[in-house]
Amino acid sequence: MSTRTISADAPIGVFDSGVGGLTVARAIRDQLPNESILYAADTAHTPYGPRPIAEVRELALGILDGLVESGVKMLVIACNTASAAVLRDAYERYDVPVVEVIGPTARSALSITRNGKIGLIGTTATIESGAYNEHFAASPEVTLSSQACPRFVELVEAGQTSGPETLRVAEQYLAPLIANNIDTLVLGCTHYPFLRGALRQVVGPGVALVSSDIETANLVFEKLTEHHLLRDPKGGPPTIRYETTGGDTSEFVRLAKRMLGIGGDSLGPIVHGTAPVVAQRPQVDDSP
Repeated sequence: MSTRTISADAPIGVFDSGVGGLTVARAIRDQLPNESILYAADTAHTPYGPRPIAEVRELALGILDGLVESGVKMLVIACNTASAAVLRDAYERYDVPVVEVIGPTARSALSITRNGKIGLIGTTATIESGAYNEHFAASPEVTLSSQACPRFVELVEAGQTSGPETLRVAEQYLAPLIANNIDTLVLGCTHYPFLRGALRQVVGPGVALVSSDIETANLVFEKLTEHHLLRDPKGGPPTIRYETTGGDTSEFVRLAKRMLGIGGDSLGPIVHGTAPVVAQRPQVDDSP
């Protein structure tokens, strides 16, 4: 790990396999409107969930290495699967603060539950990694029920966040957790907040839904403050840039605008690190 001077004017690097991490990026923008963001999406290899953890680790570290080389002041791993695969490496590997989504979300769930019965939904890789289990293990009064939901990411990426088919899939996945009388449900994938309406309808109003976007943004604010890296509001307008490994940038922009109402200052290929590179660097209209 090299040592360098970290500039408060540098962007925050946010990484996800696809569009799910945009929920985290949006929460960071809402809470820290003066901060610049460089969002890197490995759309050429999404979804990460079905992939072996070793493969996810190789893909994620390639892009994270590139983000650090490009000069970001912080890394936000806005992907549960990637967090489970590279978290220990990331803390030791990089000389910038690292924030991930699993710890903040688990701590929030522990503070919310009333009966100690927490449900967890996530990708197959996240569930099989046991990454969340480690955070709940220190609370023996808590019972964690986990369920892999591989089709949820596919539905979100297709823009199918409501309707009979989405409800049917949600009912099938959540039935075992509801049977365990959970009072808190952890949305263990950053894609899942897009399905909040369907999930709420299935579990009912008595179950608290805990997602990673707001909790992670809170931790980003805390870490930037701790390391004296908050950007000066007088430093001019912040920049927002999105980079993808996949060639179909129009689909990424369409989903970003449809689901979050945001585009970006610019969008183009990932031009650093070891991820595949696409040929074009189109500009994105950020008008409503």
